[in-house]
Amino acid sequence: MTSRTPAPGPGPVEWNPAQYQRHSGHRTRPLYELLARVPPLRPAAGAGPRVADLGCGPGKPSLVVAEHLPAARITGYDNSPAMLAEARAYAGPLAGGGSLDFAHADLATWRPDGTFDLIVSNAALQWVPGHVDRFPDWTAALAPHGVLAFQVPGNFDAPSHVLLRELCASPRWRDRLGGVLRHPDATHSAAAYFDALAALGCDVDAWETTYLHVLPGEDPVLDWVKGTGLRPVLTALDDDRAERDAFLAEYRDALRAAYPAGPHGTVFPFRRIFAVARRG
Repeated sequence: MTSRTPAPGPGPVEWNPAQYQRHSGHRTRPLYELLARVPPLRPAAGAGPRVADLGCGPGKPSLVVAEHLPAARITGYDNSPAMLAEARAYAGPLAGGGSLDFAHADLATWRPDGTFDLIVSNAALQWVPGHVDRFPDWTAALAPHGVLAFQVPGNFDAPSHVLLRELCASPRWRDRLGGVLRHPDATHSAAAYFDALAALGCDVDAWETTYLHVLPGEDPVLDWVKGTGLRPVLTALDDDRAERDAFLAEYRDALRAAYPAGPHGTVFPFRRIFAVARRG
């Protein structure tokens, strides 16, 4: 199984760490649930586990990994200078004797520099075209009984994404925004991940969960996607404030109709796909 490579976009996505972290509680919850299913690691005698955090973002998710594995030597990898600038504020020794540091890397080409006890990724692989093709290299770098664990969004057929793709492809916007978004198959089903990892000789635990996030405030779904899925569009329109505002107004109106506010806030269903693969 392979991932389809999207049409060329306008270039690297510009990330905004502050916007990304506005919904950090909801975004971090799946990482806690992923780590809870990671089986006990078996590092070499006298050493803490070596851990790679792929797509570490602004660093706080790596702190969750460090909380779970305080004796580990953890390196967070990301290709966004803005995210890494935030993350490096958290680098240093851990209370349990481990350490946390950060490095620049493109996950599409990253190759492990040695052996890892855990390679973990929290909501990052959807940005890596063909990420399933990276699994052989990553699992080959696991220590005996080492683990590859990740979670990705499975909501590319949700109204938030469908409406965004339709708007980008509309006559008003297609010349400027056609091809900048990820395709609907940027991630795969839990069953597909199971098959790909089991074929590499791993013991696999794969599942999915749909969260019903209750978001407060005005236009909270728009605020959410500004931190993630909308970033390619915002990057493409960054040089024209009027065009950017016009696009956001159209998209906002469509989201208001798709996700009406209720008496307790706006309910935003969000499906996520998880996989934990232990090397045999």
